[in-house]
Amino acid sequence: MAVSRALRRSFSTVSSEPLRVCIVGSGPAGFYTADKILKAHEGAEVDILDRLPTPFGLVRSGVAPDHPETKIVTNQFSRVAQNGRCSFIGNVSLGGSISLAELRELYDAVVLSYGAESDQALRIPGEELAGIYAAREFVWWYNGHPDCRNLAPDLKSSDTAVIIGQGNVALDVARILLRPTTELATTDISDHALAALSESSIRKVYLVGRRGAAQAAFTTKELRELLGIKDLSIKIRQADLSKTPADEEELKNNRIKRRIHELLSKAATPAASVCSPGQKELHFVFFRKPDRFLESDCRSGHAAGLRMERTILKEDVDSGKQIAVGTGLFEEMGCGLVLKSVGYKSIPVDGLPFDHHKGIVPNIQGRVLSEASGNAQVEKGLYVCGWLKRGPTGIIATNLYCAEETVASISEDVVTGVVTSRSGLSKPGRQGLLELLDNRNVKIVPFGSWEKIDNEEQRRGSLKNKPREKLTSWQDLLEVATE
Repeated sequence: MAVSRALRRSFSTVSSEPLRVCIVGSGPAGFYTADKILKAHEGAEVDILDRLPTPFGLVRSGVAPDHPETKIVTNQFSRVAQNGRCSFIGNVSLGGSISLAELRELYDAVVLSYGAESDQALRIPGEELAGIYAAREFVWWYNGHPDCRNLAPDLKSSDTAVIIGQGNVALDVARILLRPTTELATTDISDHALAALSESSIRKVYLVGRRGAAQAAFTTKELRELLGIKDLSIKIRQADLSKTPADEEELKNNRIKRRIHELLSKAATPAASVCSPGQKELHFVFFRKPDRFLESDCRSGHAAGLRMERTILKEDVDSGKQIAVGTGLFEEMGCGLVLKSVGYKSIPVDGLPFDHHKGIVPNIQGRVLSEASGNAQVEKGLYVCGWLKRGPTGIIATNLYCAEETVASISEDVVTGVVTSRSGLSKPGRQGLLELLDNRNVKIVPFGSWEKIDNEEQRRGSLKNKPREKLTSWQDLLEVATE
């Protein structure tokens, strides 16, 4: 909810000292939170920390390179960072450069919005084999994230890739594998990924899901874009598109799901599935769940396939939704590359309460709770926003509403005196943080230094008819930032 004018007026009577807020994580949740705090609290000082030298989180490292329109939001975020009361401070790691306890001593309020930088595991045999990656790692690789620059997925040894999961990330990954590299060459895809994809032997991509077409988790936009790839043969079993009465009921109440089912049904017509020599293929595989990965006979330690169990849908008594259950019938599929797109996972830090079952920080309207149980107390001055608050769901704009709720909680706590000290002693804020980091020889990257990186990437990109050529190593990023 929006912060009322009355609440803003109340703040000015509580303390003459400026509100000092630290936000950890510079993705959409972090920047939306900063923007709303600056607007709601006159004189407030906001510092946005990130472990990377680059801001914008998943807008930079998660949004597909062929979706430039989605990245325009960084212009808005840049204006926030250039506000005189706001600072971006990159290359600062929570739990490494500084602890959460130290940040809480330095600031009136700390907002954690560092997202989800790990992955859900399938927990099936063979998951450790070479050639099996989290989709997040693959996305970071082609988007030039410095942590995955050296991922080097093998795209040459096999003509088949299997993607486990059928959400939008899975469709992004499939599109990058199947789209002509001549089209990708004019995007901001990383140079190392473009080179590898140009020499790729992958010709068949299987998108595997536990449930049916009526329950598909991707959006219409993503599906249209994937189905629209030039010279691509689409293959879907007709039986997988048949609808049960429960499916009909589910589709009747959801216009978007109905449209997705219609698009898949149209793509599955016999004429659409005819494949010419050398043509790439996209297979939608429904009602299958991974049972185990199969090891290669000739390459020890490498994945060579996947054993899947057929599933059927049954109504879950508690939720009323249709869930996939195994039938005891199995089949095998050969492949050389597996990408697991079954969900991102947040990582806790020392001193932060964490609900490992839900994968989030326990909270009420953004206020962090001391534990996930019913007896939890509110952690004074500690807040959460974004995926860390609600789980890895939603689109970029979802973080706007998420930030509104968290900032409203901060504002209420300011008015009631929960956040700011009534003793009149102000927290050191930015000055204290910079002194501490300097004493520890942490080489920070302020927004002005990020702009040097930004300019250099755009300069290199202009030489290749690309919007930018990303710097993809920590060394290169920090060297340019400190020039």
